[in-house]
Amino acid sequence: MSALYRQFELLPAARRGVCRPLSGVVGVVLLLALSAAAPALSAAPVEVPLWPSTPPGTEGLALDQRVVERSADPALPDRYADAISVPSLTVYRPTRPDGRALLVIPGGGYQRVVLDKEGSALVPAFAEDAGLTLFVLRYRLPGEGHREARDVPLADAQRAMRLIRRHAGDWGIDADSLGVMGFSAGGHVAASLATRHAERLHAPVDAADALEARPAYAVLVYPVIDMGALAHPGSRQKLLGDAPEARSVAAYSLQHRVDAKTPPVFLLHAQDDAVVPVENTLLFEAALRRAGIEHETHLYAHGGHGFGVREARGTLALWPQLAIAWIRAHAPLPAAPLQE
Repeated sequence: MSALYRQFELLPAARRGVCRPLSGVVGVVLLLALSAAAPALSAAPVEVPLWPSTPPGTEGLALDQRVVERSADPALPDRYADAISVPSLTVYRPTRPDGRALLVIPGGGYQRVVLDKEGSALVPAFAEDAGLTLFVLRYRLPGEGHREARDVPLADAQRAMRLIRRHAGDWGIDADSLGVMGFSAGGHVAASLATRHAERLHAPVDAADALEARPAYAVLVYPVIDMGALAHPGSRQKLLGDAPEARSVAAYSLQHRVDAKTPPVFLLHAQDDAVVPVENTLLFEAALRRAGIEHETHLYAHGGHGFGVREARGTLALWPQLAIAWIRAHAPLPAAPLQE
């Protein structure tokens, strides 16, 4: 389809993680067929590497990526990945794409990346029903030996935005409609992208790095925001270490990073979340109000943490429809149809 895929074929086999080339399709790899219970996509999901070679900050680091399945039910996969040195995008294309695209950043406490509960499980509602092309990010983790470790998740998110925009025509999407959705610690990555998109975290490696990394909008679902008194302890420890200095705590508490260039934000949280306190969302909302950034906030009495789409009950189960309606309002498409 484009050089985007050919770059994967050039990667040594040892660096391709759990992926295997799909015979007869240049550079495209089969990640995982959706379960029989899920709607069919226009094509099998494919995994595309973010970087043309070793990512900046990971040179010389030997990591043996793991993908662990935690579910005994084949219809409800629950994989996570860690020891990630080859970050990638898994692309889910709907049968009836509407031209909009969404970068999805799953959570995992900065200890792992949850691939299904906050990734592939979004496909029925967001891809098949709504027509969004989903790009699920498998990002590097800060506690695994990378240089400038605190910023490697954000560097991967910035790179993902630029790479998707570079190849928007290949995917038949509108580059200006590209937003980000993040869950839990992935919400911290997504909120970092929304507020720190202009920061240069590495030297450019190709033409994609000249493009804009700012998302058109951000959807933050039970996000980690604060690194101070309201932090999720595990995420803070993995990101900042055991005894971070006050300056770092403030710098990575994203309520302090909102400014006039922050895009519109959709916030969603359960008030009984015992893992990431709802005050994380409230702090970010207050910062958005102060900065005059358009936003919408949905708080639910019950839901706990990590409900994603599968475990949302009652009125909370309607949150994907609310988010999709909001996305459509904040990512209008051009009048002319998009061409692949």
